Amino acid sequence: MLGVIDLPTYLAGLVLIILLPGPNSLYVLSVAARKGTRTGYKAAAGVFTGDAILMTLAALGAASLLQTTPVLFMIVKYAGAGYLAWMAYGMLRSALAMWRARHQAAEEPDPAVAPDAGASEHPYRRALIISLFNPKAILFLISFFVQFVDPSYAYPALSFLVLGTLLQLGSFLYLTTLIFSGTRLAAAFRRRKRLSAGATTAAGALFLGFAVKLSLAGA
Repeated sequence: MLGVIDLPTYLAGLVLIILLPGPNSLYVLSVAARKGTRTGYKAAAGVFTGDAILMTLAALGAASLLQTTPVLFMIVKYAGAGYLAWMAYGMLRSALAMWRARHQAAEEPDPAVAPDAGASEHPYRRALIISLFNPKAILFLISFFVQFVDPSYAYPALSFLVLGTLLQLGSFLYLTTLIFSGTRLAAAFRRRKRLSAGATTAAGALFLGFAVKLSLAGA
């Protein structure tokens, strides 16, 4: 169908890829928990845009360029790791402030979940940058997609479009689930300052782990 082969296997692999925890899904969940559904979808839109760009670059051969140009790969890799580390620093600093303020009266608004908190965060832009500054994602996409494209098909770009559309649809359903889960978590965060501080600390630690993992990754 349209140059796509072994579709059931692709769909099975797609489910595993989407469910694999990563900085994109964690950031969307974090934003939704702190600021609500609407802002969560702004972050999700950044993920969709970043993934679409990466899939286009993969189809155009950007993955091969990164593989054959070690210097370019290193630049993109460390830029992405640095950005994730910077986000981890911000989360951990925010968590420290919440731990210090955890004994405040329960009726006082929690800055981590207040509607106007972090108004300058720009969730769409952050999610987009997180998606784009990950050369391993480009390498993975091309190595995964190419297995399901018929090399004899006259229009391989159409095959990539079909595969990419299925990926984006699955990602949308998954991120929607995370967003609505995050809004439920927000209510618990407002009531329990220790829970809010602990979750922010965990998120910061995970982002720091993502940064270390990316910086140590090889081409």
